[in-house]
Amino acid sequence: MDPRDTPGYRLHRALSNLNSIDTEQLDSPDQERIEKATMLLEQVELLTQPGASAEANVTVDS
Repeated sequence: MDPRDTPGYRLHRALSNLNSIDTEQLDSPDQERIEKATMLLEQVELLTQPGASAEANVTVDS
């Protein structure tokens, strides 16, 4: 099975790519965007793990 077909692969790759960016060379607004995107992807990665929604008591507001 191709590892790119596993759940969370693209999420993991996006997070890895963001973590590899040297943010010290970016201006302040871009640094904040990278930090926020990284934080959001880390939260989503935790929620996409099997059984995570039951453990975290996740609810969806509509």
